[in-house]
Amino acid sequence: MAKKSVATLQTNSKRLTKAIKMVKSPKTGAYTFVEAVMAPELVDQFLKNK
Repeated sequence: MAKKSVATLQTNSKRLTKAIKMVKSPKTGAYTFVEAVMAPELVDQFLKNK
C-alpha cells in the first residue's frame, strides 16, 4: 500500500496538510485513492488506518 503526504497548505492561522492514501478494494482488487485535508499531527494516524 502506497502512502504519501503531498502538500502543506497554509490558511490564515492554521497549517493544513493534504494526505493521499492508496487503498485496495477487497471485492474487486482495484486500487482507489483516499484524500483528506487535516492538521499535520494527524497525518500519521490517517495513514496507519486501513
